Formats: sequence, structure tokens, C-alpha cells
Amino acid sequence: MFFKTLAGVFSGIALTALITAPVNAGPVKIGSKNFTEQFVVAEIYAQALEKAGVQVERHLNLGATLVAHTALTNGDIDLYPEYTGTALAAVVKGDLSGSADKIYGDVKDYYEKNLKLTLLEPSQINNGYAIITLPETAEKYKLKTLTDLGPASKNLTFGAEGGFGERKDGLPGLKQTYGIEFKEFKIFAKLGIRYSALTSKDLDVSYGFATDWQISDNKLVVLDDDKHLFPPYYLVPVVRQDALAKNPKIAEVLNKVSPLLNNETMRELNAKVDRDKEEPADVAAEFLKAKGI
Repeated sequence: MFFKTLAGVFSGIALTALITAPVNAGPVKIGSKNFTEQFVVAEIYAQALEKAGVQVERHLNLGATLVAHTALTNGDIDLYPEYTGTALAAVVKGDLSGSADKIYGDVKDYYEKNLKLTLLEPSQINNGYAIITLPETAEKYKLKTLTDLGPASKNLTFGAEGGFGERKDGLPGLKQTYGIEFKEFKIFAKLGIRYSALTSKDLDVSYGFATDWQISDNKLVVLDDDKHLFPPYYLVPVVRQDALAKNPKIAEVLNKVSPLLNNETMRELNAKVDRDKEEPADVAAEFLKAKGI
């Protein structure tokens, strides 16, 4: 199990002792990419550090992966939340077929040796691909895993954006790994359509990301990727080594925050922003308060 020993180890009150920041360390500049989950997690990082007495500057909504990564390597920010699979694919350009531990290790080694960056302890958030279906479809065809989906797929309609039909980790990968060949592949222009299409039964099966709030809201079934087709995308703080040297509190605090975050929790936090229209800063503050931080 990926970093199983971390899960549940830390209680929220563990941060209360971290109340003194180094003198003249300067503000810690926290960035994020350009979507809800990133805003919320970056705010959790920022507010946890502030509660530990660390001065923080926020540089949120920087853009896509390579924009945030470039800001980090250039020193415009000191840290941001990243996903191990994304880092391996976009920066390291390594093999995505390894285990969660191997991918984490490969990225960490590359970042430390080549970029003067490091990865802190990972969260329990794995925001990778999730093949999803309605509960009644899962019950009808006795679907719990993607292996189960193989023989049933010839009776089912799948929907995704066009590129999913060509990617190695899309339909070709599902066919090669699980023998999945759908009766029909419907292409749509916007990712958000998949949830309304499923609930209206225009589709039988689609895919999302594991922390999409709509999965819980619509009580959708996530089929287990039992042969590990999809690479792991664990969320982890990526930090400049010089920033850590100036302010070791960064690691102390964030290594206690990360184990508190998992897929179910992240779906709830994302929903508060996207569905309920709350501010990411307020959602982060509520989360930290609930954890006793």
C-alpha cells in the first residue's frame, strides 16, 4: 500500500506545537495551477503554514503544469501542489507503468539531482483516471472491476472526449489490458458533459478523475483498475531546496497536513467550491478547523 504507514498517523493537533518560524526566513511563496483542487490545497498549505507562524505569499492560479513548474524552477514561487504521474510525464518524461512508490521515487530523485527541487511526503489523494458507471448498471452486469467490465462492454456505450479513443491509457489501453470493446463510443466536446450524460442514461460508462465531486454527488460507481492500467497521480508538495534550507518549518508542517487529505475528503472540498460556490480560502479554513489545526 502506497505510504500506508502515513495514513492516520498524525492528528490535527500535532501542528499546534509548530508556532515559531525562523527569524528573517522571508515569506514562503506558494503557487498553484489553474483549477479548483489546486486552489483549495494551496490554501490549505498556506493557512497551515501561517498558523505555524510562517509568513506566506500566495501566487495562485498560475496556469497549467509547465507554467507552475517554470515558476518554481525560476524561483518565482517556493512550492506548489503537484501530482506524481503528471510530474513524471511532463517533466521527467519517464515510464508511467511503475508502482506508486517507484513513480514517487523516480520523480523525487530526478528533481533533487537535476532541478534543486524536492518532494515532501505525499497525501493520500490519488487523482488519477476513474472509469465510472451508474449503480444500476454496475448491479445489472455485476461490475466491480475493469476485469468485470471486459465481457460486459459489448453491451454498453462509452463516452469521452475524442482524444481518449487514441491514447495509450485510453480505449486502446482498456482493450489491450482488459479486453474492453464498447458497443459504441460517443465523443463530446466538454469533459463536464460526462456526468449529465451518465445520469440521463445517454451513456453507460465514462471516465472522470478520482476526486471529481460529481462522483459522490451522483453516487456513481468507480470500477477498480485491478490490473493497474492507469498510472498513480498522488498529490504532493513540490518545494525548492533553498526554500527548505531557509525555512525547515515548511517540511514539518506540510508533512503533517498531507496525510489528512484523501480522495473522499478532496471530493467534498471540491464540491464546496464548484457546487456550493464557497471561496477556496473559506473551504481550506473550515477543513483545518475541523482537523483541530
